[in-house]
Amino acid sequence: MKANVPKALTTLSTCDATFKVDLDTIDVSNLNRQFLFQKKHVGKSKAQVAKESALQFCPEAKITAYHDSIMNPDYNVEFFRQFTLVMNALDNRAARNHVNRMCLAADIPLIESGTAGYLGQVTVIKKGVTECYECQPKPTQKTFPGCTIRNTPSEPIHCIVWAKYLFNQLFGEEDADQEVSPDTADPEAAWELSDAAARAGASNEDGGIKRVSTKDWARSTGYDPVKIFNKLFRDDIKYLLTMDQLWRRRKAPVPLDWASVEKIETGLLPHQTCTSRAGLKDQQVLDVRSYAHLFAQSVDHLKARLAEKGDGGELVWDKDDPPAMNFVTAAANLRMHIFSINMKSKFDVKSMAGNIIPAIATTNAVIAGLIVLEGLKILSGNLEQCRTIFLNKQPNPRKKLLVPCTLDPPNPGCYVCSVKPEVTVKLNTQKVSVQMLQDRILKDKFGMVAPDVQIEDGKGTILISSEEGETEANNNKNLCEFGIRNGSRLQVDDFLQDYTLAVTLLHSEDLEKDVEFEVVGDAPDKAPHKLNEEDGKAITNGSDDGAQPSTSKAAEQDDMLIVDSDEEMPSSSRAEANMESRSLKRKLEEETEVVAIKRRCPEEDDDIIALD
Repeated sequence: MKANVPKALTTLSTCDATFKVDLDTIDVSNLNRQFLFQKKHVGKSKAQVAKESALQFCPEAKITAYHDSIMNPDYNVEFFRQFTLVMNALDNRAARNHVNRMCLAADIPLIESGTAGYLGQVTVIKKGVTECYECQPKPTQKTFPGCTIRNTPSEPIHCIVWAKYLFNQLFGEEDADQEVSPDTADPEAAWELSDAAARAGASNEDGGIKRVSTKDWARSTGYDPVKIFNKLFRDDIKYLLTMDQLWRRRKAPVPLDWASVEKIETGLLPHQTCTSRAGLKDQQVLDVRSYAHLFAQSVDHLKARLAEKGDGGELVWDKDDPPAMNFVTAAANLRMHIFSINMKSKFDVKSMAGNIIPAIATTNAVIAGLIVLEGLKILSGNLEQCRTIFLNKQPNPRKKLLVPCTLDPPNPGCYVCSVKPEVTVKLNTQKVSVQMLQDRILKDKFGMVAPDVQIEDGKGTILISSEEGETEANNNKNLCEFGIRNGSRLQVDDFLQDYTLAVTLLHSEDLEKDVEFEVVGDAPDKAPHKLNEEDGKAITNGSDDGAQPSTSKAAEQDDMLIVDSDEEMPSSSRAEANMESRSLKRKLEEETEVVAIKRRCPEEDDDIIALD
């Protein structure tokens, strides 16, 4: 599997110089959310243009721009130690986890921040003094059962996920977990378990559909758009209809045939509701025939681009790449139509496919200003005056938009910043492979980059090595083959992050369906900390900004917040409804990625910072 390279900004500062690290280049969609980039800068390095723009209004500044990923091994702990302060403007959890650990290892203060629409947040992280970014467990990105994506979509997002999978199956890196053909093993398709098992082991020729690689099949057709269209939207749908049990309590899909679509003059089928053609081009919902033509055009574009890469070449889906975005928009909408789901505009599809909330320049400007204010406190040696500050969508009853809270102390049970990080994982040692342990547990769940794993069996058995090729033979073996059983312990080291984690494994055969592992004690419920007199007196003269301790850690919302224009956008509205009794502030952590840790601060002290 190829790693997704983080594309976002980290700024590192000494007392007399600033270093900007960003691998991304400027896209047209970036222009409306900030004030450093202009249209003439499209396609250029974000870090370099940010440096040039900043020097125009502060020529004496010393700025070094790096067009690179902050997760590059060259930026090790020693690199971080040369700085006085690190400021994040990242858009993904993997990079945030990494920078958090590097700052902890280097003992350098980190200012973490993020915006989402009208909401924003800034906080300061200091080793041994405050919570780190990973002190409170965060839920994994919302996923959907494979059978729902492949057989019975009921929401636009199901079709959009399917379309992104299809892109990879046709043009990108094939992944067995991203299959798009009908799922014959769907247990809901049969009343009896034995029948379901029989379907799972059915012949590859079932239904007249040969079960070969989607990419190999597409190549055999010369990537003929019409043949691909009929296979996906006619033949596969007809095959789904043979699973009659699926349609006992839900509306059956209606197959689409290219020839029939071509005969449609109005672009509307009898059972299709009228589509909207008002507004900007990307905000229009097209008709079925238009989406069919867009599908064919995008297949031709992507086919040509794939041919340019030669044998074995692969394309990577990018929401800012027009042909790729057109392909996903067209394929998703055609599938929505087939399953009687209201179709979506390209704008809506892009928001959901990219898991983003449109950014607002003024919100980013407010948060950038707050980052600078917290940075000045750190540079002047007044870390105790730093605060977590929340920007709300609407003023509270006291007409305040910005609400400060005192920084929370470290979580003693944190598996990153505690004195001896430990974690317990429940899994089936007979089914979990070494590769799964490395990729899905250590890298995806625990945010490691290059883990080394040793079994604490008295022999020092090396299970995983970060040195390429050393333990590759272990990858497809299950953990039980190495004597790992209930209660076994692993020592995991990531030398790049200067991070060591002790992992205790609990063998279990009772995990829920489709659950590969569980982190014991993840997302714990904690009782709110009550504010007492000593807490209030802890704020010294000159720094009494009315901030109060953050007193609760409610269960977080999804790390990826998907915006659907037909539904009410999750925002601070729920908090606003309860503002008279308490003030719930959302802890947001990204420009495009949202994590909401709700914090409760006494309402009567919310009136320190006012925007009128």
